Amino acid sequence: MDRKRLLSIFLIVFIDLLGFSLILPLQAYYADAFGANEFTTGLLVASYAGMQFIGAPILGRLSDRYGRRPVLLISIFGTFVGFMIFGLATSLWMLFLGRILDGLTGGNISVAQAYIADVTDEKNRARGLGMIGAAFGLGFIIGPAAGGILGETLGYNVPALIAAVMALINLALVYFWLPESLTDENRAEAIKNQRPQFNLQSLTAALQRPFVGALLGTRVFFGLAFNMFQTLFSLYTIARFNMPANQTGLLLTFVGVLSVFTQGFFVGQMTKRFREDILIPIAVVTMMLSLFAWAATPSVAVLVLILIPTALSAGTLNVLLSSTLSKAVEPREIGGMLGLSNGLESLTRTFSPILGSFILGAIGVWSPGVLGGLIMLVATVYVWKSIYNHPIAAEIQAKSTALQSSTGH
Repeated sequence: MDRKRLLSIFLIVFIDLLGFSLILPLQAYYADAFGANEFTTGLLVASYAGMQFIGAPILGRLSDRYGRRPVLLISIFGTFVGFMIFGLATSLWMLFLGRILDGLTGGNISVAQAYIADVTDEKNRARGLGMIGAAFGLGFIIGPAAGGILGETLGYNVPALIAAVMALINLALVYFWLPESLTDENRAEAIKNQRPQFNLQSLTAALQRPFVGALLGTRVFFGLAFNMFQTLFSLYTIARFNMPANQTGLLLTFVGVLSVFTQGFFVGQMTKRFREDILIPIAVVTMMLSLFAWAATPSVAVLVLILIPTALSAGTLNVLLSSTLSKAVEPREIGGMLGLSNGLESLTRTFSPILGSFILGAIGVWSPGVLGGLIMLVATVYVWKSIYNHPIAAEIQAKSTALQSSTGH
């Protein structure tokens, strides 16, 4: 692995997620200040995710054609403008505009993942992608708690303005420090063979590919269930426990600590001992049980305990679905396919908060957990049939084992 480049992309993703997580626990409170109800708040969260569904695949494929670095520069600048609009908002429509712009241009995690794929080989791909997950986790350790405190003391718009400054710092880091990772050969192959940037036909074709389609389908199931938990967490803590923003931020910080451990250490250790197509089903079952338990949570103390398996399974799936997908496609496809994967995940974040906030208000605070658990129950059957012990998974493992033997590790 190229450690210098890995460190560079780690810092960039960390700062990006730190800015994002500053406003994460405040959206419900900030929207409420403009008179938004629970359903409108769900739409606000969904607007960001819906634009990522459009933007992430396009950014991923553009990075296959023109390089990772220029696409990162453009997307980070869009994030800066989006945060500025959000922080300076004087009406509800400006909140929506800020989140829509940031979602459209800020879906750059697929580009960062493609960068990692460029500078790692298959035997340490999961560990490299785990560093991105660890950067996510570190951002969530600091961001939600800091955002909650700043929002309660200085105003709900202040964290968004600080996030805009973070985006500017990130822009400078990419411009002055990050070298291009995409080789001329892979860029030429992408230009020669790539389909149109993003359309229904390319999506359908990807979902129909053996094993690749199953990984993308699992991403959809996982995204629908987990994003219902993640995006509704602030609404849930308000409705169930009447929890203030700073305490919600502390709980999200706890999730961040677990995420760093899972993606920065736990996944790397597990992939040394077990095949990825075995670990994925285990994580899916763990997520299912955790969401059912979330639905029945009687107290904050129990909620803290439930967050442990929830974060472990979510972190494992985030890393392994991307790692396995990057190994199952050609190098010229990595950016576009990871972009499609993240776009599908963003699409679930469009529907999950809308559906979850609706049933939370109409049925009860327990209902999103039950629905999420049922979705993961279906995912368990799907993964068992389509991913576990699949021939392509065996081929990937054999190739990784041979590479490991050849390098003497």
